[in-house]
Amino acid sequence: MSRAPPRRVPQENPVTHPIRSCALLAVALWGTACHSPVEAPGSTLPGRCQAEAPLISAQKTDILFVIDNSGSMSEEQDAIARELPAFIDELRRGTGVAQDFRVGVITTSVYQHTFFNNSYDTVLFPTQSGKLQPVPDAQNRPTAERFIDSGDPELLAKFRRLVIQGTFGSGQESPFEAVRLAVTPPLTTTALEEGGNKGFLREGARLLVVVVSDEEDCSSTQRPPPVALTEETTVDRCSEQSALLTPVQEYARIFRNLDDGTGTTREVLWATIGPVALTDKRVGPVLETTPQGTVVRNVDCPNSFGPGIRQREMASRFDTGLQNLDSICRASYRDTLVAIANLATTAQSIEVVNLPDPLLARVEVTRGDGKVQTCSVAGGELSYEPAAEGRAARLYFQSSCPRRAADQKVEVKLLCAS
Repeated sequence: MSRAPPRRVPQENPVTHPIRSCALLAVALWGTACHSPVEAPGSTLPGRCQAEAPLISAQKTDILFVIDNSGSMSEEQDAIARELPAFIDELRRGTGVAQDFRVGVITTSVYQHTFFNNSYDTVLFPTQSGKLQPVPDAQNRPTAERFIDSGDPELLAKFRRLVIQGTFGSGQESPFEAVRLAVTPPLTTTALEEGGNKGFLREGARLLVVVVSDEEDCSSTQRPPPVALTEETTVDRCSEQSALLTPVQEYARIFRNLDDGTGTTREVLWATIGPVALTDKRVGPVLETTPQGTVVRNVDCPNSFGPGIRQREMASRFDTGLQNLDSICRASYRDTLVAIANLATTAQSIEVVNLPDPLLARVEVTRGDGKVQTCSVAGGELSYEPAAEGRAARLYFQSSCPRRAADQKVEVKLLCAS
């Protein structure tokens, strides 16, 4: 018995059927069938495949260095300036995402409250106290500039001059209070030309604070502060009387609740090069006799002037693993600054433009070894925050697909792009 030849089914050109092509991609993505997700109620899937892939916006980070300018910090300031090329190079490398950063400097000088000869005395530092310090020119004369943008061709030279803040500041270092003043009103709402910091913190930008100090923090929101320095050098009063100071937890709460200007909480990162142990970052006091008398140092940091208890606590409130903390007693700060730059550039989210639906997004991350990991919202490796007024959409990397410091490239591709 003869058998009829099989009926030929006309082949469709997928280019002439963009809606069906998109639907098939979505079917493959979701494992559904029989209808087009384009037609589902509330769907934001595009009815036509688009040619333009989503764009990753440059990552904006405002970097605030807090430089101890007390009498013991000359060599440390020089050492920071010497290693800034590695810091800038690492920032510009960007771990696969373009970087848009700026840098400014404040000092640890806010006040100095003392008790000498049975009398209290308080000295204030009105030209410092959280105010961005002038960027020096090539002859080290102050200019009207208060911060340096990443596109400035003289970024490195200016930054090197800016971190040299001298050694005539307060001997009662208060970096937490200096930062609080710098990033909150009235300084953030007062124009630069009027002595404020307005304009330094940008809308939608992250804030990275880098504290550089060889002493314990002695911060308080009270004036005069409740802790007074005395002639007795065998006791570190800022750690011994820490209960009188504003709690570290309260400062951390203030910093974590800063508004980024778009109606959302600003992402704040914290790093410290401070008086902690060289070997294991531990804290604790030890007395050491010097030609100038007996002083308090950290147990494993021979040129520190304090146990580092509050400094370590603040760092731990931003990173329990303390990757953001290192010792001021290191012979070189190059590796430390590179690690801090990695902290600045390896954000676990990216701002995306031109993304019609997050379920169509596929992010390809080229790792340091050249291998490519593909992550998606549909697969659970990413989460999505839609755009809102004044704020672009963001993709957040989950623990199964984290961004890493060694990443070479990050690309967003659209399954429905033609």
